[in-house]
Amino acid sequence: MTETGESVEARDQGRGDAPRGPLWWTRRRSAVLDVGLALVSGAECAAQGVPFAREAGIPVGLSVALGALAGLSLVLRRRWPIAVVLVAIAVTPAQMGVVLGTVGLYTLAASDVPRRIIALLAGMQGLGSLIVATVELQRNVGRDDYGYDPPVWFVPLVSVLMSVGVTAPPVLLGLYVGARRRLVESLRERADGLERELSLLADRAEERAEWARNEERTRIAREMHDVVAHRVSLMVVHAAALQAVARKDPEKASRNAVLIGDMGRQALTELRTMLGVLRSHEVKPSGSAQVSGEVSSGAVSSGAVDAGRPLARVAEVAEVAAGRDSAGSEDPADGSEESGGPCLRELGALVGQSRAAGMSVELSVEGEVRSYAWRVEQTAYRVVQEALTNVHKHAAGARTRVRLARREREVAVLVENEAPAEGVRGAGLPSGGNGLVGMRERVAALGGGFVSGPTEAGGFRVSAVIPDRG
Repeated sequence: MTETGESVEARDQGRGDAPRGPLWWTRRRSAVLDVGLALVSGAECAAQGVPFAREAGIPVGLSVALGALAGLSLVLRRRWPIAVVLVAIAVTPAQMGVVLGTVGLYTLAASDVPRRIIALLAGMQGLGSLIVATVELQRNVGRDDYGYDPPVWFVPLVSVLMSVGVTAPPVLLGLYVGARRRLVESLRERADGLERELSLLADRAEERAEWARNEERTRIAREMHDVVAHRVSLMVVHAAALQAVARKDPEKASRNAVLIGDMGRQALTELRTMLGVLRSHEVKPSGSAQVSGEVSSGAVSSGAVDAGRPLARVAEVAEVAAGRDSAGSEDPADGSEESGGPCLRELGALVGQSRAAGMSVELSVEGEVRSYAWRVEQTAYRVVQEALTNVHKHAAGARTRVRLARREREVAVLVENEAPAEGVRGAGLPSGGNGLVGMRERVAALGGGFVSGPTEAGGFRVSAVIPDRG
């Protein structure tokens, strides 16, 4: 489970071993440490102020107070490290502030102060320590306590070593701690950034999954509409014809009744199959093979259906079921087995079904016979199928013209019907308004153009141009 940006920020604010401290301290233990160091430094400077007052000839109380005040300034080391180091440099001639100078230089080197300022202040502290050490050693060497004269290089060497020994270790340690701290912070920020990126990726993946689910639902809706709407429309038309000729031509009425029964059984079988797939939570390979045998007589294999994606599976089943609308054209050479759906060679059978329902349909085909991508042929077939279904619904008895143009890089279809004849009632079929929307979505998904609308003569025209980029 990934963390959101708010949880990461809350974790950052709550990170630490103790609650947040007062004033500028981030933790209470840091405040306690600084106060303790300041008290130690203040006591040290106050104690060293006594000999300094005697040597300088100033009141002892004033020297002790100034020393304690200078030592207590160490409590500000995290907020103003430069000021603390400057105070340490100022009290260096008084030979006080060892803790103050050492801790101050360490804090300064570990802070985010520019390196040139750290080098400047460390150099000033080292120079002050060098001068004080040289003066003290020269004064002590000038006495007769040693019993012999030291070499000339003794005082300078010892002074330099003392100065470097007091200044270099805290500066180097502070630089190391500061670099390590910045490295840890950068790694932590990088880790938090990666967590935020993972959270965004998870959100985007969820959005893509939701988009894919919506696409699958839309695809299922289109295919189920193609399966059910066309068959039911023909059933209603045949039922109306059966009612008209029931008494005049019993033989024709019997044929229409048989057609209605066959179409109804096929529609129910296909609809039951698709609903069964939608309700199944786990799809087994044997169940997939059974569905393929029931629906398309081998057109769908168990490998062609993804058992982990029930929506995709039912969409595939719907496509195959919709492909059986054009019975009587199951020649393997037409490519239907490869695509699992209808193709352009089945337009003749599709138009024949409408003619059998009493519609006057003229089919014309232009261009040489070519092989197109199966989605292109399927989309062109669906456009013609839905357009004929709409004619059954809204313009019963109207003459209809279907034109198919096979071109080198595209397929063009046109379905145009005349105005319905006066006195002829429509089939009375309900319209959900999804047919034209589904056609437009199919064509747009392949980068084609779709136009539909009424004609000047009172009819209706549907045309589509579908490019073949295969």
